[in-house]
Amino acid sequence: MIIGIPKEIKTLENRVSMTPGAVESLVRRGNEVLVEDGAGLGSGLTNEEYVAAGAKIVSAAEAWGAEMVIKVKEPLESEFKYLRKDLILFTYLHLAAAESLTHALLEAGTIGIAYETVESPDHTLPLLTPMSEVAGRMATQVGAHYLEKTQGGRGILLGGVPGVSPAEVMVIGGGVVGTNAARIAMGMGARVTILDLSHQRLQYLDDVFQGRLTTMMSTEPNIRAMAQKADLIVGAVLVPGAKAPKLITKDMLPLMKEGSVIVDVAVDQGGCVETIKATTHDKPTYVIDGVVHYGVANMPGAVPRTSTFALVNQTAPYALRLAAQGIDALRNDPGLALGLNTYEGKLTCPAVGEALGIDSVTPDDVL
Repeated sequence: MIIGIPKEIKTLENRVSMTPGAVESLVRRGNEVLVEDGAGLGSGLTNEEYVAAGAKIVSAAEAWGAEMVIKVKEPLESEFKYLRKDLILFTYLHLAAAESLTHALLEAGTIGIAYETVESPDHTLPLLTPMSEVAGRMATQVGAHYLEKTQGGRGILLGGVPGVSPAEVMVIGGGVVGTNAARIAMGMGARVTILDLSHQRLQYLDDVFQGRLTTMMSTEPNIRAMAQKADLIVGAVLVPGAKAPKLITKDMLPLMKEGSVIVDVAVDQGGCVETIKATTHDKPTYVIDGVVHYGVANMPGAVPRTSTFALVNQTAPYALRLAAQGIDALRNDPGLALGLNTYEGKLTCPAVGEALGIDSVTPDDVL
């Protein structure tokens, strides 16, 4: 198979979808790999390393002309022209919050396989997990940074000092993002409360952290009460493939502390904060009702070296299977088939269909 690795063009997105090591594995199995000139530089990976691994350095159009294109982030509007019927696109798509991209994929007939909806046999999300780990840990770091007065925050040190109380951190969602955000916040000395819909998950977190954090059921009264106390809120809600529910509503903001910070990691799925909008690394924050909002939709792109290797560790085995088997790889792996979001003009992710009001079928219907 001919495989293309384009350079990411999202603002300050420095990750790349395949490392030279992964490229070498693909080439060794008889595939041809086309890497766009400079695609790996943001992650410290040179053209020379890719050539040594067996890749060819090409233009963007040539990389997109491959049979399968492997990316990190969803195609932007300037890349829609490359979408076509005989293309397999393997990347993060987050279509529930991307109506124009969804229509572009459907109109082009592209086979779109989304990292974020691929499942393991245990129903975890193996291709979302590594970036969720990075984003969760980063959420606390950036939250601590924007709590500084010079960044528009309350002027609070997350962990406090002896004789002065630490910050109150509220984490909404006890999944991978929330657990990692809580771990870093606790490590920095903050007081942490984590909310989740699952009592079983809260029991697990209480056991894992040995009672050092507070657990609460994720109900509207609890969210409203905690939002008023929190210095930092981390939105860590995930409904696989679907838009995130709005749990921090606009009417809660005036009740919150002046200079408090919201980091909504769910922004690429529409966000769990009613007032959140996607921002970029060069303009990451804005203020509404005195509350600092951080909505960068590609947070792990700020630490590309770590993120690229963490992501490729998980995606490379799937890429190898797709390269060897094509669409049959989906038929042979029900978990990978769940990653199929678009197929020859049909929407194959019901959660996206529900979010966007588009008729959909299941992957089984087209496979």
